Amino acid sequence: MRMIYIHLMNLNSLDLNLLVALDALLREANVSRAAMRIGLSQPAASHALQRLRDLIGDPLLVRNGARMELTPRAQALRGPLAQALDQVRGLFIPDDFDAGSSERHFRLMMPDLAVELLMPPLMEKITQAAPNIRIDVVPWRGPAIFTAEFARTIDMVISIGNAFKGFHRQLLYTDSDALAVRRNHPAGAKLKRREAFLNARHVAVVIRGQNEDLIDGWLRAKGIERRIALVVPGYIEALHVAARTDLVAFVPRRLIAALSKQLSLISVTPPLDPGIDEQFMFYPTRAKMDPGSRLRTIMIEIGRKMERDKRKAA
Repeated sequence: MRMIYIHLMNLNSLDLNLLVALDALLREANVSRAAMRIGLSQPAASHALQRLRDLIGDPLLVRNGARMELTPRAQALRGPLAQALDQVRGLFIPDDFDAGSSERHFRLMMPDLAVELLMPPLMEKITQAAPNIRIDVVPWRGPAIFTAEFARTIDMVISIGNAFKGFHRQLLYTDSDALAVRRNHPAGAKLKRREAFLNARHVAVVIRGQNEDLIDGWLRAKGIERRIALVVPGYIEALHVAARTDLVAFVPRRLIAALSKQLSLISVTPPLDPGIDEQFMFYPTRAKMDPGSRLRTIMIEIGRKMERDKRKAA
């Protein structure tokens, strides 16, 4: 046990450069040639040899006439040391990411509206480029409950705002909010007027980690309270309810357009302009150089296409 302790203490003070010097000395069995091999002066290589002798407790190189020879201990170190250095060097070489054969799993966190808008085109491209990878989408959670432990499991977040610590933010696409109502809604286009808007019964969307619908916080700042008849946890639920009742859903315009035909919905411009929504892609700062970042590139390409299509339709 005492010998193990001594070796551990020596390892704690070990300079990695000494291992590089040791590898050169063992390969060359000559101080001058070892010095040239790793770009040291001969005195520096001699000093390194002495430190190694003290550290390992073995002379390593001994003189036999006009030449130096490796001790048995040095001979035994050659193979394991070369292998260990190759492994250390491998730590600093990025992993190859062969998209065509990779079976990697990615975890994405996003609200249901982002799943509806982004995942179909993403999966279409992923199926072509990396058919064997798996993407797990987990429910969106607000920054207040986005713990550091949970964050370490996430490869990408789609969200508004800028409150995810340790994540790099990049603009993905822009949107605006509108009123979604069923076709033949009794109020219909009248909802463009403030009085009809205030008299309508609304379905609010309060996502996990939020205290209220973001629209209500914005309206309250303008001194307006809408009539909330129902609160649901997602935008898709809000649209399904609006499609089968007279309730009004104040939701992102792109989402209404994506589901208008399927759910028989129409989009009505609200009497108050809530401005532009910016949807961002977040990814861990630690993964900036991740070879699997092709997923982020594809997501950005999808966002840019959405913006181009928006400009063409304007």
